[in-house]
Amino acid sequence: MFARLDRNAKRVGEILAILGRYGIADWLSGLDYEWIQGRLLSFDGERLGKLTQAARIRLALTELGTTFIKFGQMLSTRADLVGPDLAAELCQLRSHTPPDSADTVKQTIRTELARPVDELFAEFDDKPLASASIGQVHCARLFSGEQVVVKVQHAGIEEKILGDLDIMGMFAELAQNHVSYLHPYQPAATFREFRRTLLNELDFSTEKRNLEEFTANFSQDAHVHFPKVHAALCSKRVVTMEKLVGISGEDVPGMRESGFNLSEFAQRGANMYLDMIFRDGFYHADPHPGNLMMLPGGVVGVLDCGMVGRLDETLREEVEALLLAIVNRDSVELTDSVIRLGSAPNDLDREALRGEINVFLAEFGTRTLRDLNLGAALQQMTDIIRRYHILLPTPLALMLKTLVMLEGTSRLLNPNFNLAELIEPYQVQVIKHRFSLTRILRKLYRAYRDWDRLIDILPRDVAEILRRVRNGTFELRHDHHRLESTVNRLVLGILAGSFFLGSSLLFSAKAEPEFGGVSISGLVGFLFSLFFSWRLIRTINQAEDSDRK
Repeated sequence: MFARLDRNAKRVGEILAILGRYGIADWLSGLDYEWIQGRLLSFDGERLGKLTQAARIRLALTELGTTFIKFGQMLSTRADLVGPDLAAELCQLRSHTPPDSADTVKQTIRTELARPVDELFAEFDDKPLASASIGQVHCARLFSGEQVVVKVQHAGIEEKILGDLDIMGMFAELAQNHVSYLHPYQPAATFREFRRTLLNELDFSTEKRNLEEFTANFSQDAHVHFPKVHAALCSKRVVTMEKLVGISGEDVPGMRESGFNLSEFAQRGANMYLDMIFRDGFYHADPHPGNLMMLPGGVVGVLDCGMVGRLDETLREEVEALLLAIVNRDSVELTDSVIRLGSAPNDLDREALRGEINVFLAEFGTRTLRDLNLGAALQQMTDIIRRYHILLPTPLALMLKTLVMLEGTSRLLNPNFNLAELIEPYQVQVIKHRFSLTRILRKLYRAYRDWDRLIDILPRDVAEILRRVRNGTFELRHDHHRLESTVNRLVLGILAGSFFLGSSLLFSAKAEPEFGGVSISGLVGFLFSLFFSWRLIRTINQAEDSDRK
């Protein structure tokens, strides 16, 4: 731990100073590490005193740079972890990274694609179209005449991110081991998931594969278009794709001036996302307006496919069960679905959770789809889950966040938009899927495979057990949690009681030798009883402190 602190001392000092300045380093104050305590700075109450804690966290992450901005953006999808207020604040995180120089960009392209820029492109605009946290985008033209955009990773960004990830991993370990109130949020597991996601985003070939998969999934839909990828001009740090020409989703007035029906455009975009989630189990996970375009004819164009979500078959079936429970207003089944989907604490109060879910169903389950605000319903359900410290799997939390963002984006185009109405046909599909012959046969095959494996290995395992019983080598082990420490306390208690009782008898009998009318042996026994009592009390206190940590 200390070797990692020393290796990253300068950057750790910067991080701690910023956390202290924004008044969000209180969780570090309880750590018994002098190295850390010496670098925490006081909170500047005059400059930031009027800001909420959520706003201070957002500003601190922005100042800390790319890795922490990305972490905040990931946490914005986890309202079940950080709460709806902080999640909403973190949604505002945007990185305005200064662009690399044209010479640096061209050198990166030459290194990655093994040829100079003027041999790869007929034209290349030195001025970037945009610059984000990990890369910047330049317009270019191929020798075929096709207009493209070239996304190039910032020079040195990978090394910087890897260094910050090492520090964040250290902080996650400290929080996991020493900050008890953070234990329910599993900081180490949350960090590992974030690290995996960010390292995937650093590899631009992942975005290339995402674009190709989306294009294949929507090849029969004329109302949806993803940029075509030029595979020969792509690498781990460079991706070249078709340039989409249209109106950005952020330019609502421009969309209105186009004359196309915005309600229909919003419906097309929402249907595209619902197909991604419920049909393909693979979806674009960042549906903010800047990532959508209105192409000629009202076609929905999709940009920036680096952040995606996947639902495996098991998770999709659990989501289907949850939807059916909501439709049927079955609080018992909905409670069971929530517990199966998430990671519930051992002391979960199931009855109290079911009571809150029952109230939720009474409030939202009786409304017509036209009157249902899906975003509000999802946020309230997420709030219930968070209060009971149930951690949702990351893919599910990301899907819920995507649906909430999708409804918000669609209502920018059509204030009367209702996502719940569009989901209704998918509920019918869910019911059909659960009772489809294909699904039943697949489950029967899995059951057959499991039983076949059991039948194959059971005779051998039973024969091995019988052989060991016959040879006298069969052992049955039972591990009891903290049994050794419990026995030690019991022994200390017995010793303390025995010495106290024995010394009392020696005192009363005035056993010799005596000094001043006091039995020396009785006094020695009494001192031993005090010693063992002190050891017992100290052991109990240490165990309680360990449990609190």
